[in-house]
Amino acid sequence: MKKLFTVYDRYIFMQVLVTTIVAILLFTIVWIAPEMLLNTIKKVLAGEFGPKTGVLILFYEIPKILGKAFPVGLLLGSLFTFDKLSKDSELTIFRAVGMSFWRILAPVLVLSLIVTYLCFVTYDKLIPFSCQKLLDIRGGRTLTQYIYTKKDENNNPKQAVVVSRYFNGEMSNVIVMNFSKQIFDDLHGLSNVLVAETGHKGVSPNGLSSWVLEDVTSYDISEEGIFKTIKKIDRVDILEGEDSENAYTIMINSTKRDRDINNKDLKHYVSLLKKENLDEDYRLMLNKYLQRFFHPFVCVLLAVMGCLLGFSKPREQRLIGFTIAIGCIFVYYITLPFFDLLAEKGVLHPLITAAFPPLAFLCAIIAFYKSRDL
Repeated sequence: MKKLFTVYDRYIFMQVLVTTIVAILLFTIVWIAPEMLLNTIKKVLAGEFGPKTGVLILFYEIPKILGKAFPVGLLLGSLFTFDKLSKDSELTIFRAVGMSFWRILAPVLVLSLIVTYLCFVTYDKLIPFSCQKLLDIRGGRTLTQYIYTKKDENNNPKQAVVVSRYFNGEMSNVIVMNFSKQIFDDLHGLSNVLVAETGHKGVSPNGLSSWVLEDVTSYDISEEGIFKTIKKIDRVDILEGEDSENAYTIMINSTKRDRDINNKDLKHYVSLLKKENLDEDYRLMLNKYLQRFFHPFVCVLLAVMGCLLGFSKPREQRLIGFTIAIGCIFVYYITLPFFDLLAEKGVLHPLITAAFPPLAFLCAIIAFYKSRDL
């Protein structure tokens, strides 16, 4: 009997594995073919990219697709396999020899845990790596505008730094507003304004990390709000030490999408957003960080759902199960931006918005399982 189970496990595991791989390949081809492939071919023909570069772009786009293809492929793979087993009456034979529903699902659950790990690694390592490679190929990312506000212990603004443009380590048209302690009608007055043509992250004369501004025009302002003096300065160091590192990290990550950042850096970014009281950005990115841990386990849930949908009577229509499966995938991915918005605006805690979609799937699986009386 032990040998029979071993043969069965290997048989089901390989059946679901093969169909899952086919489903992932089809999903990837369908996703990449319509727009991505066409745009790449157009740029190659226009001379913007060489043929080798075009192939590399398509290659580095694949990990971003795999993040979604893994759970979808596992759902369709398990559904197709168990639907075929049902139609061929093989599941009836397995039940007849005393195998329970969950014992039949055991090899699928093992495969789903493997895919869950692959999905987690894809989001943590492969997607950030491929995004960086695509960025290098396309020549870097340009920041249009970034504003950093330094506050005192009473949460009053001390200094505001506006970077109009950032590209490949160089800042352009940087404006620094130094606030005075005087307040006019709940507005803080300015004591000094610096306008720099260029800037970069460097080291101050004190040996601390700093933002080095060059070709600076300094405007000193009186308490009455009148310009007192205007002078030219070759170099000014601002945001020394920890402030320099934190502001630079936030500026760099603000140009990226969450998928461009690995788990370690994303966690650090979230902590900095909280420290700087950037509440909306903090809640959104915390939600994205928590999704990194909840989303992969959707693979297990979708695998179980695929098996449940595949359990059917010999004459039942196969189209029903596949329609429900596609509907589940559509509802899951279409509602993610909605939960992102709820987290960002503070309507729900990010832990709730990140956990709700998988928990909703789990509840649906339990209800469907009870309705099928398996």
